[in-house]
Amino acid sequence: MTNSIRTQVGILGAGPAGLLLAHLLRKAGIDSVVIDARSREDIEGTVKAGIVESPAAEVLAESGVSDRIYREGMKHDGVEFHFDGRAHRFDFQELVGKSVYLYPQHEVLKDLIAARIRDGVTPLFEHTATSVEDAESDKPRIVGTTAAGEPFEIVADVVVGADGSGSIARIPVVGSQQGGYYREYPFAWYGVLVEAPPSAPELIYSRSDEGFVLISTRDQHIQRMYFQCDPLTDPTTVSDAEIWDKLQAGIEGTMLKQGPIFRKDVLRFRSFVAHELRKGRVFLMGDAAHTVPPTGAKGMNLAFSDVLWLNQALRSFFATGSEELMAAYPENALKRIWKAQHFSYWMTTMLHITPDATEFDKRRGLGELALLTDSLHAQRYLAESYTGWDYGVDDWR
Repeated sequence: MTNSIRTQVGILGAGPAGLLLAHLLRKAGIDSVVIDARSREDIEGTVKAGIVESPAAEVLAESGVSDRIYREGMKHDGVEFHFDGRAHRFDFQELVGKSVYLYPQHEVLKDLIAARIRDGVTPLFEHTATSVEDAESDKPRIVGTTAAGEPFEIVADVVVGADGSGSIARIPVVGSQQGGYYREYPFAWYGVLVEAPPSAPELIYSRSDEGFVLISTRDQHIQRMYFQCDPLTDPTTVSDAEIWDKLQAGIEGTMLKQGPIFRKDVLRFRSFVAHELRKGRVFLMGDAAHTVPPTGAKGMNLAFSDVLWLNQALRSFFATGSEELMAAYPENALKRIWKAQHFSYWMTTMLHITPDATEFDKRRGLGELALLTDSLHAQRYLAESYTGWDYGVDDWR
C-alpha cells in the first residue's frame, strides 16, 4: 500500500532553499513537508563553500533560524584582486557599508535542519521522489519511495521543486530536466582542501598568465584553494607539488601557507536558467531554477531571493485564495536571477583566460581590470553586487 501524506506545501529538496521556505511558511502557520533522497548525515557532512551575503545573513538571524553566522562566521569587509603583478583591495565597508560572511553552506544546513527539528517538523530524509503528478490540478502530488523501497505520495495544494540541478520538478514545469537557457564554460576549477592556517585575511582572486587562482578559507585550520584547469582534468593525476606550484605561480606577493592536502576535485560549471519557473501549482527555485558559476558567490544567496518571493506568494494564496502573487513569482524572481547571472558571468570572464584567447583578448582583459581599479563607480558596483542587493520583499519577518 502507498503511504499518503496530506499537506499544504510539498517541498522537494532539503537544501538551503527548501528548508528556509519551510521555516518561513511555518512562521505564517502554513504546513509543509520537506523530503530529500539523502540522509541527514550526508546533507550535513558534505563540505561546501559558503560566502553569505549581508541580506542573506540577516534573513537567517532575524527569521529565527539561528544567529550562529554572526557568532561563528568569519566577517570579511573586502576582497583582493591580484593582476599584472599587483594587489588591489576593495573595501566593502568603505564602498557600500556592507560585508559578507565566510560561513560554509553545510553549516547553514545544520542550522536550518536544527530549526525544523526544534519546531517539530523533521524533514523526511531518504525519501526519493520519482515524479511530480497532476501539476496543473489543485492537488499536485509528489510520488516516490522510501529507503526501504516502500511507495509514498505527498498530496499538496502546492509543490515546490528545490531539488537541485537534476530537479524532478523541472519535468512538469518545462517538459524536461534540461529545459533552460545555458552557457557552458571552456575551463573549470581544480580545488583542494588543505590543513593549514589562512594565507590571507580575506579572499584573493587572481588573474595571471597562468590563469585564474582563488585563495579562500573554511576556518582557522582548513583552507580551500582553486586554480583554473581543463574541465576534463582527472584530479588524481596532479601531484601535490604541482598543485602548490600552480597556486603559488598565480599569487604574486603573497606566500601561501602550505599543509597536507586531503581533498582534490575538479569543479565544472555553467550558467543556467530554466525556461519557466511555474506550471500550475508547481514552482521551481534555487538550483532547480538556475545555476551560476561560483566566481561571484551567488548560488545560495540567489536561492534565498527565490524563497522570499515564493514565501510572499504562498502566504497571500493561503490567506486570501488569490493566485495573483503566485502568478507574479516568476517575473519577480527573474529580475534578481538575471542580475546575478550577469554579475557571475562578468566576474568569471574578467578573471579567467579562455584556452583560445589571443594577445588582444588578454590585454583587453587587463584593461577591464584596470578600469575596475581606477573607477570608484565600478568599485561600488563590484561591492554592491558581491555583498548583495536588497531583496525587495520584507514580509518574511
